[in-house]
Amino acid sequence: MIINFIFADMIIYGIPNCNTVKKARTWLAENKFNPEFRDFKKNGITAEKLNEWCDTFGWEKVLNRKGTTWKKLSKEQQDGVSDQESAVQLLLQYTSAIKRPVVELNQKALLIGFDEGSYETLLK
Repeated sequence: MIINFIFADMIIYGIPNCNTVKKARTWLAENKFNPEFRDFKKNGITAEKLNEWCDTFGWEKVLNRKGTTWKKLSKEQQDGVSDQESAVQLLLQYTSAIKRPVVELNQKALLIGFDEGSYETLLK
């Protein structure tokens, strides 16, 4: 019962058709977590939330430079990202360039991306 209370305020942010998000959601479900899902591609994301994540993980980690969205950007757009402020501005416009998923627990960013070992360590 205590565990349900502690994890009652869990949110996973991502895009539903992303394979990494699917893996994370499957792992969470198999381990009896039922987080709220927020689709930031469909519903957007705020600069405030992106800045929180950047403060927690570093803007370089929040910006997914390995993804298709980043690779499709022009060289000028890519070169224009040099700090947290410019990264957040780009991510507001291109939400698919956000590394995903982001898991928050009790309104604090806890995990970014999906690594089963990290999920095991931090959530079990």
